[in-house]
Amino acid sequence: MKTLTDIKKIAVLGAGTMGPGIAQMFAMGGYDVTMWTRSEETREKAKETLHKSLVTFSEEDLLPANQVETVFSRVSFALTVEDAVKGADFIQETIVENKDAKLDLFKKLDACVGDDAIIASNTSGLNVFELIPERRLKQAVIAHWYAPPQLIPLVEVVKAEQAPEAYADITVALLEKCGKTAVLMKKFIRGYIANRMQMCLNTELFYLLDNGYCSPEDIDKAVKASFIPRAVVLGLCKRADFGGLDMTANNYKNKSYVPPEPVDMPTSLAAHVEAGELGFKSGKGFYDYAGVDKQALMAKRDKQLFEVFKLAKKFMDDPV
Repeated sequence: MKTLTDIKKIAVLGAGTMGPGIAQMFAMGGYDVTMWTRSEETREKAKETLHKSLVTFSEEDLLPANQVETVFSRVSFALTVEDAVKGADFIQETIVENKDAKLDLFKKLDACVGDDAIIASNTSGLNVFELIPERRLKQAVIAHWYAPPQLIPLVEVVKAEQAPEAYADITVALLEKCGKTAVLMKKFIRGYIANRMQMCLNTELFYLLDNGYCSPEDIDKAVKASFIPRAVVLGLCKRADFGGLDMTANNYKNKSYVPPEPVDMPTSLAAHVEAGELGFKSGKGFYDYAGVDKQALMAKRDKQLFEVFKLAKKFMDDPV
């Protein structure tokens, strides 16, 4: 059975939103990476994105300047799935979140992948274990990254029931070797951990907005000045420990919180979407980005994320 030391070559299938950042982290971990994309246009954009990101990591003292070109050279590109996965020991699928597209890709993989390669999917909302050919489930895991994948440390890992536990352990070890914070789930559930938590927050967020309790600015100010930075130190379960589990239990007994009834679509969200106000990418959402230098704002966002996650890692390495 494959071990971590057997992992030499990695294939990243998909060079769009997530692919370059994922390839970067594997390359920074010392691995040769082959990316697959259908078009030359996407390939050239991915190369540019990857190189710019490596330069940014160097500027943030996360990669020596003299290693930028070395790491960049570890990533190559292929225009066919067959060429990309040839000789690959670990395959990370990260194409569009579309059932038919993934079915087609897994069909191609089934015809050309080795029997001992670990096949990992980055799916965020699909039960990919229902889409992978049955005979390949013994090789299948999910490694769910968060965008931007080179900045956000978390990757959630869960294996197919048919796959050995060792493959999940190898995936976690591989990700940690590449600088990620990997969380191993005991079994699959849609949304994993972080997305399910975020959906719970979204339910309350839109309830407060739709019923006129506060503004988007007030919500953001409240969470940034309270439980979000506290969670960097304590998380959620340890926070309950420090607050007292009896107090948490009393909140349930006393019905201190009554969750809102679920809705098909929050009215405030629907109003923005119907108006074409899709957020940052369209120039307006809850906030107005008209006249803003988008590249400069994204660079500022990334710099602040670097600072936050450096601090988070410091606390995680020396926990309370």
